[in-house]
Amino acid sequence: TGEIYTHAFSLLRRYEKPAALKYSVRRAVMELGPSGFPFEKFIADLFKARGFKAETNLLARGKCVEHEIDVMAWNDVKLIIAEAKFHNDNGLKSDLKVALYVKARFDDLKETLFSPDGNKRKFDEAYLITNTKFTSHAIDYAKCSGLALIGWNYPNTGNLHNMIEDFNLHPITALTALSGSEKRDLLSQGIVLSKQISDRNILKGVGIKDARIDAILQEIKELF
Repeated sequence: TGEIYTHAFSLLRRYEKPAALKYSVRRAVMELGPSGFPFEKFIADLFKARGFKAETNLLARGKCVEHEIDVMAWNDVKLIIAEAKFHNDNGLKSDLKVALYVKARFDDLKETLFSPDGNKRKFDEAYLITNTKFTSHAIDYAKCSGLALIGWNYPNTGNLHNMIEDFNLHPITALTALSGSEKRDLLSQGIVLSKQISDRNILKGVGIKDARIDAILQEIKELF
């Protein structure tokens, strides 16, 4: 499978570069690892694109214990807790055990009042979001328990792949004009989206010379 991908990507890159960039988006999301923190930021940006405000890497006290929250998102009508489950292998799936602990965390937190915008309120929904797939048991449990799931191709509409394309949320790891070290430097600064580096000064800030900046900005333009 890896060899097929590499061959297809090289052909697209040679003859149709914008198509190649979009073809590589799944692998680009996988390259946000290995820590998982850039993926949490990516999920927060996904919620922001949908009109929410969002924060990452929070601590919150539930009824029984304190919990780490990957992403908290809110708007005028909803307050959401999201677990960002990152996998660095397409073959790995989020299983029933993961769904169970996300739901258990939500159940412990759901009576606690939070005020991200100054208004005290309770969590309305819990999400489990992954860059790969879910097992059938995890999906069945989520449907029964009210846990919202978003995977690469799940559900059929409104999945992670759909939202990346619909909201132009292509990660910087999709850009071939950036070196691996430059991508890591940008990720360490909390910059995960290609459209976040349309400012030349951000690119200069990680040591990229003017001679290359135009090529990088052109590649970003081709994505949209």
